[in-house]
Amino acid sequence: MTASQQSGDEDPIFEWPITDTLDLHTVPPRDVSGVVEAWLEEVWERGFTALRIVHGKGIGVQRETVRKVLGRTPFVVGFSDAPMEAGGWGATVVTLANRRPGSPDPAKR
Repeated sequence: MTASQQSGDEDPIFEWPITDTLDLHTVPPRDVSGVVEAWLEEVWERGFTALRIVHGKGIGVQRETVRKVLGRTPFVVGFSDAPMEAGGWGATVVTLANRRPGSPDPAKR
């Protein structure tokens, strides 16, 4: 991940590598929904269908935020706790619908 400072007093812009896993440990809670939404759009456009979102165990606030986003995203087919070896209840595995080239975006219906 790289960061570059824009001119003025604006927040830095972060460029995240696009992979099948998103680790939210460094994301401020106020930004989690937007980061997850943007990442889901990008991975879906790139054809990923099996994902993992690491939100941590804590008291479950990040987990619930993530799952609310997943529940309202039309191309999310399903989600659940990750297997124990992949984070257990500190991570959520996600299945996306297949994105076929040229197919309409279900989020824009």
